[in-house]
Amino acid sequence: MKYVITHYVNAISSRLFFIYGEVMANLKSKFGKRVKEIRKSKGYTQEQIAEIIGIEPPNISKLEKGVHFPNPDNIEKLANALNSDIKDLFDFGHFEDKSTIKTKLKNYIDEANDKEIEFVYKFIVALDLYKKN
Repeated sequence: MKYVITHYVNAISSRLFFIYGEVMANLKSKFGKRVKEIRKSKGYTQEQIAEIIGIEPPNISKLEKGVHFPNPDNIEKLANALNSDIKDLFDFGHFEDKSTIKTKLKNYIDEANDKEIEFVYKFIVALDLYKKN
């Protein structure tokens, strides 16, 4: 009986560590993309941000690639260096795959009233014209 319980505990522990690893990898990747997005929108180089924070430039590159995740002190320093709130660094809901975006758009259109559908249509037409120019 003890062997069976130990076996199940080990199996569950292994699965939890696997799930935790996947969640952390996803978090690091999205966090890195978001930092890069904010940094570029503000016109900073990796070197400038690294100097402000007090770390080596390759560490900013690793952070943006999702290889490293900053410690809490550096998250605060990073937000300050980017003139952003800490919560903005974790705002990566827009990093969704194409399939999810299409589903959300379809659901929105299905639930929208006539005025909202017309607005979305006009926006898409304007975007298409913009792309052609």
